[in-house]
Amino acid sequence: MIRSALIVITCALVSLGAKAQLFEGARLIPGDGGPAIENAAFLVEKGRITQVGKRGEVNAPAAAPRVDLTGKTVMPTLISTHVHPGFQKGLSYSADNYTREVILNDLNLALYYGISVVMSQGIERGDLAIRIRDEQLAGKLGGALLLVAGRGIGATNAGPGAMAYRGIAYEVTTEEQIRQAVRSEATRKVNAIKIWVDDRGGRAPSLTPELSAAAADEAKKHKLRISAHVYYHRDAVGLAAAKVDSFAHLVRDAVMDEPLLVSVIRNRVFVMPNMGGAERNTHDKTPPWFDEPYLAGLLKDTVSPEVIERMKGLWSPRDPKVLEQTRRIYGNIHRNTSRLKDAGARVILGSDTGLPDHIFGYAEQRELELMHSAGMTTMEVIVAATSRSAQYLGLADSGSIAPGKRADFLVVDGNPLQDIRDTRRIARMFLNGVEVDRSEEHTSELQSRGLISYAVFCLK
Repeated sequence: MIRSALIVITCALVSLGAKAQLFEGARLIPGDGGPAIENAAFLVEKGRITQVGKRGEVNAPAAAPRVDLTGKTVMPTLISTHVHPGFQKGLSYSADNYTREVILNDLNLALYYGISVVMSQGIERGDLAIRIRDEQLAGKLGGALLLVAGRGIGATNAGPGAMAYRGIAYEVTTEEQIRQAVRSEATRKVNAIKIWVDDRGGRAPSLTPELSAAAADEAKKHKLRISAHVYYHRDAVGLAAAKVDSFAHLVRDAVMDEPLLVSVIRNRVFVMPNMGGAERNTHDKTPPWFDEPYLAGLLKDTVSPEVIERMKGLWSPRDPKVLEQTRRIYGNIHRNTSRLKDAGARVILGSDTGLPDHIFGYAEQRELELMHSAGMTTMEVIVAATSRSAQYLGLADSGSIAPGKRADFLVVDGNPLQDIRDTRRIARMFLNGVEVDRSEEHTSELQSRGLISYAVFCLK
């Protein structure tokens, strides 16, 4: 069991990733929607995949080690497009936790659950997250690669609502203010722009369609993607027309009508269902999925018993009216995910991870199951969580197992095409062709040597 203040995952030195290796015998799910290859083989050289085919059909250097994966399934690592690192430390959730140590712990948690890249969506204090990202890109830090949207933008008092997030968002009322906010974040070299659009439950004015469109226009001038926090159907109509790059949530007040679905498709908007946070509020007793062995096992590996008990405490008898409301909201999210899937929308993996007890990695693994429950096939879920999320983030060399791509892949037991929950049964993980050491023994050794604040990975 791996349970401590920080999860530590390390791998061999970068130089080891330069050796050619032939992996063979597994079922290979490429992640791009193509059919799985049974008894597959693929060659990794200098951290890249150079050949993919059937066993016996891939030409490998005579000296290349053979790695037998018979009986396993290989798939790309997961990519999560909506996270908020740095606020939860054990039972505490506050702005005081926003430190290098806590952010790195979240990134290592994500990695332990099979996630190689995360995008922080607009709740970043100062330059800390940007500095961590830059160190990762320079090969000095590990964990899941962190991409950042910097400070989000909204109307007055319309940014993220929890006390831990107060004072982070820009507050704007004019077109020049919102354009200047986008320019300021572009100067800081963020990876994307985040805007909050709705009235945050009535506590603030909504961001007007004109201001949203100005933000989208300014972001595109700086070649930055723009992600919009959305709640109401009426706002989503304007955002799709403004050609924002993504909805950071789905419409929750209604079922999306046909004209909006058409607009989302026509304007190539990516959509993040963010189902898990809403679904967990629909129960008044511990749901069966909480005790599913592989998910429960990963949770026990990575957080304290006290946190697990608090998570269980969420499910207690509740006000019937509140329960009815939460179930209605989740019902809309579920139906909208299904309608978007049927319409051919570009669904990607986004879980709003990092909210209280919405644990890094754990939330994403649960999200995959919920996406499947909304009618997405297992193959569609895998594509959404790998190659399409990579496409959204502009990671041209990630997200699939194909020649020229980074050798970032999972080796899992079972077959996720038959049961999506098998993505949790991680046997091995490779980044840039180098195996991640996820063992308890390795972690314990590093902890005894005081190496608990970061991991060294081949992220360049």
